[in-house]
Amino acid sequence: MNGFEATRAWADAQDAADPLRRFRDEFHIPPHNGHETLYFCGNSLGLQPRGVRAAIEAELQDWSELAVEAHFRGRSPWMHYHEYVRDAMAEVVGAKPHEVVAMNTLGVNLHLMMVSFYRPTRERPAILMEAGAFPTDRYALESQVRFHGFDPATDLIEMQADGPGGTLSMDAIEAAIAEHGHRVALILLPGIQYRTGQVFDLNRIVECGHEKGCLVGFDLAHAAGNLPLTLHATGADFAVWCTYKYLNAGPGAVAGAFVHERHAHADVPRFAGWWGHDKSTRFQMGPQFVPTPGADGWQLSNPPILALAPLRASLDVFSRAGMPRLVEKSRRLTAYLDWLIRSRLDDVLDIVTPNDPAQRGAQLSVRVRAGRDAGRALFTYLESNGVIGDWREPDVIRLSPTPLYNRFADCLGAVDAIDAWRASHA
Repeated sequence: MNGFEATRAWADAQDAADPLRRFRDEFHIPPHNGHETLYFCGNSLGLQPRGVRAAIEAELQDWSELAVEAHFRGRSPWMHYHEYVRDAMAEVVGAKPHEVVAMNTLGVNLHLMMVSFYRPTRERPAILMEAGAFPTDRYALESQVRFHGFDPATDLIEMQADGPGGTLSMDAIEAAIAEHGHRVALILLPGIQYRTGQVFDLNRIVECGHEKGCLVGFDLAHAAGNLPLTLHATGADFAVWCTYKYLNAGPGAVAGAFVHERHAHADVPRFAGWWGHDKSTRFQMGPQFVPTPGADGWQLSNPPILALAPLRASLDVFSRAGMPRLVEKSRRLTAYLDWLIRSRLDDVLDIVTPNDPAQRGAQLSVRVRAGRDAGRALFTYLESNGVIGDWREPDVIRLSPTPLYNRFADCLGAVDAIDAWRASHA
């Protein structure tokens, strides 16, 4: 038995006993009609850490007082600024520090990684992906196939959902790799399917892909800061992720990339830039590009200080909270929201996300049984009553109880609001 209760007293008692409860106070919770919103949209845009303003203002002050000398004499010298987020980022995604870098945005990083790790040949021209992928991935992969002179109709292989609610089973992934692997140059899958909230088995995908001679990369946009990732141990060739969702670094924030250490010194094609040059000789301004070993060697430009400052502030929160404790709370919060929906709203909502905790993170995707129009009506009602989730076409509402700032009382409040909507439409 899970011991859950659908009462405010029980939810408040869980929140009072929560060892991570103080971290909620480190975030700005948007107001609604004199109260705090119930914010379940950290899977789309994380809330602002209170430390962000001071972090940015510190760099603004150094800029105003030191100008170019802040590269060397600032409180956090800008020359090395991207390195200040390296260790914490590596800890969040389960990598070695030299395997990760904060740079660009997710879509840019995906293209940069494919320059190096999608090297199609006549015998192996294909990319294997999921059908219904997030548009960034679909557009990038199709454009890369075309750029190399191949035909997406035959060389962009999309695996169709075969499980409940539009999920994709590991059996189907393994079967697709077994069938097409001899033609596949790259397998690119998400850590979490954005619409359904399904978690994929990264270790098994890498194992199956490498057995067939495929390179394997992941889009971890919805997984970084959410799942207990072990990127180095998976053996994935590369991964990319954004930092504005669970990592709370702000809209359009600097993204992250991972390159496994076996490629650290590899002579692979890449788009080169000054900041990717070996830093020991970078300022000799030589004409020949010598990449810095590790993920840093894929950088193009010097780091955007004002954009990295919020990420640094947010990662400080993660370091103090610790991913193991965050994951433990996330699983219990999500389980509570799942239980509340199934026990109180089973006639109203279908949960698309797998019930198995190993196959989901801090997200439940739901569909209204009455259909898309009713789903849109419910979403609008929730929004107007201060319950903030998000809508994904054609008919999914996503609710994400994020452990840094969501509470058990928030989960109960969201379900109470859905129950009130049902009553008003009875």
